[in-house]
Order: sequence, then C-alpha cells, then structure tokens
Amino acid sequence: MQGDDRPATGRTDRNSPHIRLTSHPRQSASRALPILWGHPDPAQRGPIIGSTSEPKQRNAIGAHSGSYGVYRALAVAAGRLDRKHRPDLTDTRPTRGIGPYPQWAEPDRIVSIDPWGASVQIDFAKQSATGLDIRPTIAITEARVHLPEVRQACAFGRLKPDGQVLFDDGSAAVTKIAIEPVWWLPGVARRFGVDRNLLRRTLFEQTGGMYPELITRNDLDVFLPPIGGQTAYVFGGVGDLADPSVELTARVHDECNGSDVFGSDICTCRPYLTHAIEECIAGAQRGGVGLIVYSRKEGRALGEVTKFLVYNARKRQVGGDRADTYFARTECVAGVQDMRFQELMPDVLHWLGIRRIHRLVSMSSDKFDAITGSGIEVIERIPIPDELVPADAQVEIQAKMAAGYFSDPARLKVTAPEQVRGRDLELGDG
Repeated sequence: MQGDDRPATGRTDRNSPHIRLTSHPRQSASRALPILWGHPDPAQRGPIIGSTSEPKQRNAIGAHSGSYGVYRALAVAAGRLDRKHRPDLTDTRPTRGIGPYPQWAEPDRIVSIDPWGASVQIDFAKQSATGLDIRPTIAITEARVHLPEVRQACAFGRLKPDGQVLFDDGSAAVTKIAIEPVWWLPGVARRFGVDRNLLRRTLFEQTGGMYPELITRNDLDVFLPPIGGQTAYVFGGVGDLADPSVELTARVHDECNGSDVFGSDICTCRPYLTHAIEECIAGAQRGGVGLIVYSRKEGRALGEVTKFLVYNARKRQVGGDRADTYFARTECVAGVQDMRFQELMPDVLHWLGIRRIHRLVSMSSDKFDAITGSGIEVIERIPIPDELVPADAQVEIQAKMAAGYFSDPARLKVTAPEQVRGRDLELGDG
C-alpha cells in the first residue's frame, strides 16, 4: 500500500511488496491457492481457506464461524479444543442441491457470501485430499418448525394441514440453510461506493486492529468477518425459488431477539415474522414456494445493549415515549438511526437464483429498494394486518409516518420498481 495507507507501526519487507506490521508474524502465502471470485467453475474459482491450524494454506483474512470464532479461541485457550482439530465432513453434504445459477458467475452480484460454500465436500474434494483444510460456509438440512401462531392459524381455519407442507400437529416442513459471511472486499467496496483501501483500513481500525492482514496483505481480497450470518427457511421446493413462473412469497427479516423470541410488544417484529411464515405456508400449499431469510442484525445492527438504552431514554424523557423524538433519542445514543445497511442483503436471494418475488411480505423501503435495485422484480408487497400491531408499537409507527413514510396498503402493489415513489413504512428491527 502507498501513501496514507502505510500503517504507522509498519515496515517494508525487502522480499515482499507488502507492508507488514512489526507486531504481526510474517505469513507465507507459498501454498495458498488463488481465488478468482465470480469464476463459474469452482475448480478455477478456488476454495476459500480460513484455516487457523494451517497458516500457510490461508488465502482469506479472518477465520471461519463468523462471530463464533471467538468462542473457538476460548475453547482452545481453555484446553477443551485441539488447535489442530479438523472437522470430519463425512455425510455432512447438503440435503438439497442449490445452483449453480447465472448470478454465481457475476462477480459483483454476490459479494458477501461464498456461492460454492455449501458444496466444498464435493467441489473441492481433490484439494481436500491433498491436505488443504477447506471448510463449508453454508450448510443445508431438513427440519420442521413449530410455532403457536401457525397452530392458531390452523385453529381459526386460515391454514389447513395437507400432510406435505403443513402437518396435523401444526408443524411445517422446511429446508433450513445456514450461511456464514464471506466478503469479497473489492465487490463490497464497490457496492457501498467507497475506496477499497479506505474500506480495508477502516475495518482494521474499527475492529481494534484485530485483522492486520487487512492493511498488510493486499494480495488477500476475501475476508471472513466476525459477524452473525443468515438462516434461510424454505417452504416448498428449493429449486422453485429460481423459477420466476412459480409464485414466491418471501420475507427478509432482521433479528429482534426481544420480540422474535420473548414476545416483547414494543415493536411488530415477531407478529410480522409469524405473519410472513403463515403467508409462506399458504403460498407453498397453493403450489408456490415460501422463503424467510433471517439475518443477525440485532437492534438495527446497533446491538441489544444500545437498543435497551434507547428504550430507557425514550420512556424517561419529559412527556414519555413520543413519536416526535423517536429518531432523535436513537441518534443521541447510537450516533445513527440505523446501521442495517441493506446493500449486501440481496446476495442471498441471488445465490438462491431468485429473479422475481411475487409477494414480498415487507413494508420496508430500504429492503424493497435494495432488492429491486439489484435486479429482482417485486410484484406485490404485503403489509402487516392492523390487528397484529401491538399497542406499545404505535409510537414507532407514528414516528415513521411523521418522518415521511407511507402506510397506505394500496401503494404496496407494484408491477415495476419505478412505480414506487417516496419511502414506505419500515416497522421495528425486523
């Protein structure tokens, strides 16, 4: 790196064009395989190797497991895990095949997950046999989900068990897909419209210098960030997601632990999530397919501590919790209103081959704009029914309406992105 990108603690290694930190042990890349991001052939694209047990093999910055990598470190330090442990991947391959789809071969279409991350046991078997520590970043399995709201929908006759999608006990069959984040840094920088070197340097600084390779190894462009990933739940045929003629009902939901898990009534997150699941089940029973994408972005990606601090500030202010100060109290504590930047969100949709969403269960303008802006068509948007909005969530809704959001359901049916103007109502964290 040149000029302002030189770290103050760095020195130039005469045997390398890269600047290295004096506190960072030198790593050789002699055995590291190159990564040709976006290549349609996995053998040519190359595996992503974030192994900590074999440093010379590494061709990515960071480590596998996202935010759980720190727990791995604790396990190793406590002597409960052998630092050289390599997972036995026998019989771990996906229960459903996904792709490849044309979007996988477009380098800037998918920049935050590894399209080949689910099939490393197959696509990189030869490389693994030579001793390379190649690990999946995506896992696909089959399961059933049990929700009281779905059982209630059955009791009221809104849903009826069919023995395939929905069963007599109220459980629903799903394909579950867990996805770890894998960032191709040049593509991420372009997606956000920022300088690539600035992005790398800021990631290094804002993680407290956790990953020196961000500024010392310009030859490494793939980063495994220590953040939460995503889980996708598919109701119906996984392969149907990529068929634009098959009705797709979908919701992209951002984590809200207080509501999603514990039923807090200060927002609409769980009601909207469970309503979307009901819509997905009904859509799958009509011969379509349903999709829920659940992203770990707690508290608008501000974190749960910050979220609870904001709750206190809102309720203790003079006059109590008010719509006119809703955004101001969040900004006072967090510095921003929201850090759930949705620029990377459509990647999972493109990985699944999606080109059209017939029924998007969302009133979020940010999500809608990101999805349609990435080239995916949205036919109709489904608002949350009024009766599902908790009384304590009215402040949030009123605040966003006052800020210029629209809540008229008639505006939510669209046939093309350009037909939507203004900003639509975005409810809660989810």
